[in-house]
Amino acid sequence: MPTPSKMITDQIIHLLAQHWLAAITAVVLAWLIRNRYHNGLNKYPGPFLASLTDWWRFINVYRRRPEQTHIALHNKYGPVVRLGPNTISFADPDALKTIYGLNKGFIKSDFYVVQQSIVKGHSLPSLFSTTDNDFHMQFRRCVNSAFAMSALVQYEPFVDNTTKLFLKQTEKLHITNPEKCDFTRWLQFYAFDVIGEITYSKRHGFIENNEDVDGIVAYLTKLFLYVAPIGQIPILDRLFLKNPIYLKLSQWGIIDATFPVARFARARMAERLTEEQTSEKQPLLPTSEKPVVKSPDLLSKFLAAREARPEFMSDTLVQTMAVSMAFAGSETTAISLSAVFYFLLKNPSALAALRAELDEAAREGRFSDYETGLVTWHESQTLPYLDACVKEAFRLHPAPGLPMERIVPEGGLEIAGHRVPGGTIVGCSAWVMHRNKDVFGEDVEAYRPERWLAQESKDGSEEQRIKAMNGMMLQFGMGSRTCIGKNISLLEIYKLVPSMLRRFEIEFDDPSQEWEIVNAWFVKQNNFTTRFKLRELVKTREGVVPAQAH
Repeated sequence: MPTPSKMITDQIIHLLAQHWLAAITAVVLAWLIRNRYHNGLNKYPGPFLASLTDWWRFINVYRRRPEQTHIALHNKYGPVVRLGPNTISFADPDALKTIYGLNKGFIKSDFYVVQQSIVKGHSLPSLFSTTDNDFHMQFRRCVNSAFAMSALVQYEPFVDNTTKLFLKQTEKLHITNPEKCDFTRWLQFYAFDVIGEITYSKRHGFIENNEDVDGIVAYLTKLFLYVAPIGQIPILDRLFLKNPIYLKLSQWGIIDATFPVARFARARMAERLTEEQTSEKQPLLPTSEKPVVKSPDLLSKFLAAREARPEFMSDTLVQTMAVSMAFAGSETTAISLSAVFYFLLKNPSALAALRAELDEAAREGRFSDYETGLVTWHESQTLPYLDACVKEAFRLHPAPGLPMERIVPEGGLEIAGHRVPGGTIVGCSAWVMHRNKDVFGEDVEAYRPERWLAQESKDGSEEQRIKAMNGMMLQFGMGSRTCIGKNISLLEIYKLVPSMLRRFEIEFDDPSQEWEIVNAWFVKQNNFTTRFKLRELVKTREGVVPAQAH
């Protein structure tokens, strides 16, 4: 005779079998209602569907223009917008110091874990992608000096070598044998070769060969197209690139799940080390003698950090830094360089003003190079209109195109006057913040470098205005998690832009063209094609001695 509990179980199973559709519908409705009212976040405005499921975010990002959506939502709803059941976007300047300030207890969300490279079946948390603040602090302490502004002088010769080659190849490929240039791609080749020389004392060959070495640029493009939407529902990553079965097979050597960008970095490192040191029987990196290098490149500094802190800075972390540099050498710097040139070409008056500044500096003998057009870092810092043009491009087209997500610490915190529960994902979008009319003026959609030039003011209001604008800029992030490669990127940008403009006349292949923007976390530009004409370098005035001879 069946027991009462078995009878009840049988009845439940029978009911579910008869009414399975209604049961599933009830469960889904309960889940959606729970999401809608999760932690009281229903009090914040935003799209209704966004309050029910993160699939709204997924679809929005998958369409590749989420920054437009975020700008429109904040224009409609104000400084706080709900983007998901557990996600809030802030546009209030006061939120920046709280969310990204030091010692606030915020950690990065799992959106960043999706971006971790895979090597032999293991994820490699990097300075950028780790969600562990203590790990990040120790890791950054090991390598921070290698990226300090004071280290730029050591890297500038590397940048000079690649920049001179870039100028020469631009002339060879696009003037001697004139062809239209995919300028964004060409600039990405430049950025990748610069970071190769800074990291390994050797270029990768993008510029020399005018090709995508090992298909790495194409791979990164595809990877970020994956990262951006999958990062909105990070658990999906465990079904695809970080599937546990797939990773285990990779660990056993049955398949190779190593990211191509990681293989790329390992290959470049192997070129610097002996065959014995890189054999499978030996550690990836030397463990006793330091490698002999001619210049203090980044790899030598990573190895020195491993020697100084062997209890933390392992071979794996040295490799992780090398992989990170491969990432850093591509998308973001090329995006920013493309933005500077594009907006200058779209705004002839700004381009003319910058050329006038460069030509006047040349006539005054303030440049040391009057043969190739190369501009040094120090020389670029004496050009205020160049600085204004670069900052305005950063403002209008920052490389990161999604909110930089952080998780509110346990217990909750007040953010810009709003008490936000612990565990909530919050963030600010550079594209939204950079269009704050109270800070940047009513014409936020216009490219106007002059907004960065302080006018005379007796009360110091102009200085405060410029300070407020600088305090809103998020193109490199903010706080302790600011991009560690920021100074290297600035070195490239502030050298290449004036050097190219001294050497070439640059114009659109089609003056009516508009570029195509693809927001795959980093907001890349397509359909930016140009042509070049050689420009005679402006000489010094009679009797003026160039800076080199002073």
